Formats: sequence, C-alpha cells, structure tokens
Amino acid sequence: MFDEDERLKRTSFATALLRRPELGAVAGLVLVTIFFVLYANPAMFTLAGVMNFMAPAAQLGILAIGAALLMIGGEFDLSIGSMVAFAGLVFGAALVVWELPLPLAILVAFGFAILVGSVNAQIVLRTGLPSFIVTLAFLFILRGLTLVGLKWASGGSTQLRGMREAASGSVLAPIFSGDAFGGLFQWLAARGAIAAFPNGQPTVPGVPVEILWFVLFAILATWLLLRTPFGNWIFASGGDPRAARKVGVPVDRVKTILFIITASCATLVAILTVLDAGSTDARRGFQKEFEAIIAAVIGGCLLTGGYGSAIGAFFGSIVFGMVLIGLTYTSIDQDWYLVFLGGMLLLAVVFNNVIRKRVTGER
Repeated sequence: MFDEDERLKRTSFATALLRRPELGAVAGLVLVTIFFVLYANPAMFTLAGVMNFMAPAAQLGILAIGAALLMIGGEFDLSIGSMVAFAGLVFGAALVVWELPLPLAILVAFGFAILVGSVNAQIVLRTGLPSFIVTLAFLFILRGLTLVGLKWASGGSTQLRGMREAASGSVLAPIFSGDAFGGLFQWLAARGAIAAFPNGQPTVPGVPVEILWFVLFAILATWLLLRTPFGNWIFASGGDPRAARKVGVPVDRVKTILFIITASCATLVAILTVLDAGSTDARRGFQKEFEAIIAAVIGGCLLTGGYGSAIGAFFGSIVFGMVLIGLTYTSIDQDWYLVFLGGMLLLAVVFNNVIRKRVTGER
C-alpha cells in the first residue's frame, strides 16, 4: 500500500484556521474589543469614538504594513520612525523654505524616500550585514539629520511651521489632509442617522483621509502578496534566499524594492501628519519603528522571514489604536500602554514560534 500524497491530505478547519498568519491579530482584536466594551465608557464605540482610535491606528498601520512586507522578505527596518521625522523635514522645507507647490514637495519627499530605501538595501546586500544593524544606524543618522535640518530651516528651532498655509488651495490638499465624505456625513446628520450638534452639523465631519489610505494600502498589499508573482518572490526571498536565487527569483531587486516601500510608507505618514498638524518637529515618528514591528509580529510575521500577512498587520494596528485611545475612556493609567506593547510582543512571538509548530507541525 502506498501512503497518500501529503499534498492531497485534507486538513481540518481548525488546522487550516491556525495556519492563517492573521489569526493572532484577529483574536487579539476580539479580546481587546470585549475588554473595552466591558470596562470603557460607551462613548468609545460611538462614531466619534471609533474615528478617534482609528486615526492613530491608520498612521501606525501604514508603517506596520510596510514593515510586514519587509519582514516577510526576510529583513528589518528600524529606521522607519526616524524616516517619518526626516521625511517631514524634507517635505516641510520644500513647502515653506523652498516654496515649492504641494505636488512638487510630495515628489521631493518621495524622491528622498527612494534614496534612503535604496541606500539601506545596498548596504545590507553588498556588505552582508544584518539589516537590523544597518537600519539601527540609520535610526540615529536620520534623527540627527532631522535635528540639524530643522535648526537650519527654522533658524534655530527644532520645529517648522506653516505647512498647512503653504499647501492650502492645492488640488492635492484634500487627498492628504482633512476629512473625506463630508457631504455624506452632513446628509446623514440632517436625517438623524448620525449624531449632530444643535446647529445641525454632524459631530463627526467625515472620515479622516489617513484611514482611507490605510484601508487602500492594506488591500493593495494583500493583493500584491497573494495574487501576483512579486508576492511569491517576497515569500521566497524571505523563506530561503539561496534556493530562491537558484530558481531565478531576483532576490536583491525584491529586497531593494521592499526597503523603498518601507521608506515610502514612512514618507506618506509624514505628509499626512505634517499637513494635519500644520507643522513638523524632531520627535515626529519617535519609537514608531518598534510599534510597527510589533504590530507586524502580532499580525503573524515571523522574525525569521518568509511568513506573514499584510491584513494581519492591519488588524494588529487597530489593536494598538484601540488600546492607546481606549485607555483614555477608562480609569486605567495610560502608562500601562507600554506594558501592553511588551506583553503583546511576547505573546505574539510565542504564538508564532511555539503554538503554531505544535499544533500544525509547520517549521
């Protein structure tokens, strides 16, 4: 009797579910939601409350999805938080100091993102140094360049203002700042479908544009990973780069593109937050690299590469947004958020590296 081909064996629903990278993030989101439903002020789950925690979740999520793609490809980028600050400087200087129109300022900012991502990738690929070390160095380099650049651009301060005024009137401004679907929300408020002020204006003016960018990027990244040859190359490059090269996968090119995508995600977050605040400063993006990597790990990315999910990072970021803002709706000290970060990272690593091995037998 011949043994049944392993590939033809049917797996149970539970086993198939446990093999999904995003399972931990979804489970975490359910548990966190239940906790806040029980212990938080009910205002947290009104339309205004949801927008309050989804806005920071979206900003983190854009970074986390970029970090997830890179981790699946087998690399890390610890410089993305500093890249947010550096891109904010470049974008702000282009608008205020060089007085470029908004479209050109955006192009300049993304041009620097391509440069930084390419430099990170080339150093990693040509020297063989771990990306953890290379990008850790750039964490400090970019943060230092931001401090120096801000003092130059502002005449001695570590903050640069005037971006909102400089960008006003541009056709691209509503795409990168403000709220979307304002007319729809006014229509809903007029008919009593959503809460409104006594003057009839909706209490929530619309959907913050960063949430739309977040959802769009999550959809595009998931499609890229699961429906394109480049997605297969990302998994192959992170899983076994030597074997991938032997079958024709352009591993170096894939990793270079992923580093550029990660830097571009940081630049997009910088543009969104700078236009929203109307200013930029040296602490923008501080420690976001760690939160983004934790969200990616919660979303199912293995630290060894070759496995993960963009949609998992999407849910992992929402978990962080809920906890960060949700604590303000409770009597719990907000400093517990840092404890939560460390605890969730440990739990996620245990789940990804121990539980899945024991239950599914995967390597």
